[in-house]
Amino acid sequence: MSPTTTDLGVGRVLEQCRAENRAALVGYLPVGFPSVEGSVEAMVAMVEAGVDIVEVGIPYSDPLMDGPVIAYAADQALKRGVRVNDAFTATRAVRDAGAPPLVMSYWNLILRHGPTAFARELAAAGGAGIITPDLIPDEGGEWIAASEETGLDRVFLVAPSSTEQRIAAVTEQCRGFVYAVSHMGVTGARTSMGDAAAVIVNRTKAVTDKPVCVGLGVSGGSQAAEVAAYADGVIVGSALVRCLTEAEDLAGGISALRALVGELAEGVRSGR
Repeated sequence: MSPTTTDLGVGRVLEQCRAENRAALVGYLPVGFPSVEGSVEAMVAMVEAGVDIVEVGIPYSDPLMDGPVIAYAADQALKRGVRVNDAFTATRAVRDAGAPPLVMSYWNLILRHGPTAFARELAAAGGAGIITPDLIPDEGGEWIAASEETGLDRVFLVAPSSTEQRIAAVTEQCRGFVYAVSHMGVTGARTSMGDAAAVIVNRTKAVTDKPVCVGLGVSGGSQAAEVAAYADGVIVGSALVRCLTEAEDLAGGISALRALVGELAEGVRSGR
């Protein structure tokens, strides 16, 4: 079995959260919206406000799991000229701010860049690893080899549709944490979490002792507390991105972002 933590990865942060008897707060923002500089400023603000791990999203023209809020921000970032290399600028800034940055990217972008080159450049820029929503371990040999060489985390996804055999096979190849998708569909804040998230976490924990973090749907402190009761990490994306898409300017967006992160951070600390 591969190690669950590396010096670059998110393992130490998750262990610290576990020692504090709480879940980690994982916040997603796409690089390049409203600008590269603005997105980096927003990511650093999230760290300062209480996010434990930052997901640095790389905008892609053909998203599979991104809902309307993230898709809009990604589209705007692409129109304004964001490039894959801008993710390295963001990861360095997040690392310098004190949190491990995990890149969230569709595989085609990394394949185009070259998996080995991408991994080396990401590690040099302080990156913790990569979340690959559309890459399954069965077809990820080149990435698994690159992550072994660089020490980066590799986070694959399990979903409510995954069989027990599939969950076991996917979690075997994960390092850092296992990303449990709470429901079938695209990203987006939800008014109710239902019991699907708890079910997939319990099914995953039945086959692995690696941390399991839940993504898709959390929008506020009470939902964060609800998920934090059974998950090792609470992943929030659309609700954070909306702080920037609905703001009149960057300063207003970052102010809203800090307020929401504070509410979510309190939520993950009150869930147990």
